[in-house]
Amino acid sequence: MEATLRWRGTLTDPPAAATDSTPQSPAPSKRLARARARALGQRTPYTMSLAERLLIARLIERDEQAFGEIVRQYGDKVFSLIYRMLGNRQEAEDVAQDVFITVFKTIDSFRGEAKFSTWLLRIAANHAKNRIKHLARRPTEGVDPEDVSQVRVSNDRPGPPVQSRIEGPDKLLEAVESERLIQEAIANLPEDQRLLVVLRDVEELSYQEIEEITGLPEGTIKSRLHRARMAVKEWLDRHTR
Repeated sequence: MEATLRWRGTLTDPPAAATDSTPQSPAPSKRLARARARALGQRTPYTMSLAERLLIARLIERDEQAFGEIVRQYGDKVFSLIYRMLGNRQEAEDVAQDVFITVFKTIDSFRGEAKFSTWLLRIAANHAKNRIKHLARRPTEGVDPEDVSQVRVSNDRPGPPVQSRIEGPDKLLEAVESERLIQEAIANLPEDQRLLVVLRDVEELSYQEIEEITGLPEGTIKSRLHRARMAVKEWLDRHTR
């Protein structure tokens, strides 16, 4: 497998024959159906785009060029989620490698009932939780400020949106120190709460996407997320006075 997974700098350019993955606005009838489903409290059905179907078909054929495409498209998002869960760059790099290998081997199990990215993040979340259990059985290192200063947040956002979602102290330390504190606060959460904070406040996923990744109902997600945010706020209050 020649595709290389890298988490620093710019990933390799997509192949010339790559399909156009520019998102298209849903047709009015689809928007109306989604709005009606939301109003009735139903899960909105998902329909794959032509670009997604073509990419999945190539992956099923074990096309390594298609494998390289998904690494380029989703590598940063997968790494960001795993890093936020583990707080260790080397561990996150290893787990991210395993995630994409798993995707390549198990793509036949993808049924298209949710976004490919949602299915991918479910795999990443499960791998991260398994690594957390593994690391709990051995001494672990704290959050490395060098790691924190280099981690790339999904979609190249300049800072963690968790800062704007949680009412922290009036004065947080700037730059790396601020980011380190946020990561340490997240790392001190129980595993289930940690995942929800990462998915909602860092990756900014919808509640429906989080339901599909975690298998939890929306009410449970919201209540656990509220407790997690309060815990992060209290942790930051204690450590930034």
